[in-house]
Amino acid sequence: MKAVVYRGGGARAGLVDVDLAPPRAGEVEVEIAAAGVCHSDLHVVRGEWAVPTPVVLGHEGSGVVSAVGEGVADLAPGDHVVLSWVPNCGECRPCLAGRPAQCVVAATVTAPKGVLFDGTSRLSAGGEQLYHYLAVSSFAERVVVPASGAIKVRDDAPLDTIALVGCAVATGVGSVRNTAAVEAGATVAVIGCGGVGLSCVQGARLAGAERIVAIDLVQSKLDLALGLGATDALAGGAGAVERLRELMPEGVDYAFDAIGRIETTEQAIEMLALGGAAVVVGLPPTGSRASFDPLVLAEADQRILGSNYGSVVAHRDVPALVDAYMDGELRLDPLVSGRRPLAEAPQALEDLAGGEVLRQLLVP
Repeated sequence: MKAVVYRGGGARAGLVDVDLAPPRAGEVEVEIAAAGVCHSDLHVVRGEWAVPTPVVLGHEGSGVVSAVGEGVADLAPGDHVVLSWVPNCGECRPCLAGRPAQCVVAATVTAPKGVLFDGTSRLSAGGEQLYHYLAVSSFAERVVVPASGAIKVRDDAPLDTIALVGCAVATGVGSVRNTAAVEAGATVAVIGCGGVGLSCVQGARLAGAERIVAIDLVQSKLDLALGLGATDALAGGAGAVERLRELMPEGVDYAFDAIGRIETTEQAIEMLALGGAAVVVGLPPTGSRASFDPLVLAEADQRILGSNYGSVVAHRDVPALVDAYMDGELRLDPLVSGRRPLAEAPQALEDLAGGEVLRQLLVP
């Protein structure tokens, strides 16, 4: 098959011929319908996150099950699925406690080691082992993933568009619903109006937030945020906190950093009202350090929350988000900037780095 491989060292990713071994016990093979291009892929090619290389990129995607391994009973060829980049083992302490997004195996094996649950890879090229990215590697024509990483969804949903649910939408909406548990009537600020941030905006709208302030450097993204449920739009960058305080002197109940830079995380904390919560949703480069005044945080009874993958329970939340899209409650189509062939993945990553595009879909 064809797949997009990054070899490390700052080299440009490229489309190459790759061999994909069949699924083993507890795994499934999926023919990819579409893969979303995300900043998490950009972090890898920029060298901001250390992953084993050479690696097949991509962690957001959707497709159709084409084969199942031994012991897989809840999926069958022909099933439509959205891929999850946190496949859960179902046996570790967080999984048993109902927190599969914190699965120990995903955190210590699949993500950092670039392999599947059994510690091996199904990917190779010319006899050379390739690594999986976050147990997905969706920048490819086909993938083999743990069965828990393929979430069955309804057959009538457009497979290419719902690829976004696998990362951007689940992360953004989940951070509002699951991590922060935003209540009706709350006030919300969202810093960064890319795919994840706009999903935060929509999650806040669905939660019944009274005020939703979208913050970004790009006017077209602010305009889109207003169309998706934001009540106010402010320019981002230096002075964003002051602009927010002019609009809402008491601050906001919840501030979501959907970018994950030092300055945006610190801004989110500074935007809080008494008793407010700052939610770090966007993922920064490894080793980043933000600062805050702990006395102010304690005296104001405020919180700083981390949100990995929107704290989702994928088998519950992903189908529900697809249903919400199909029912017209959640809008996904405006989040798609364009559709491109796999061969254009390197250019799609460069365009994403430019800051003007939202989600681009790679369609094999």
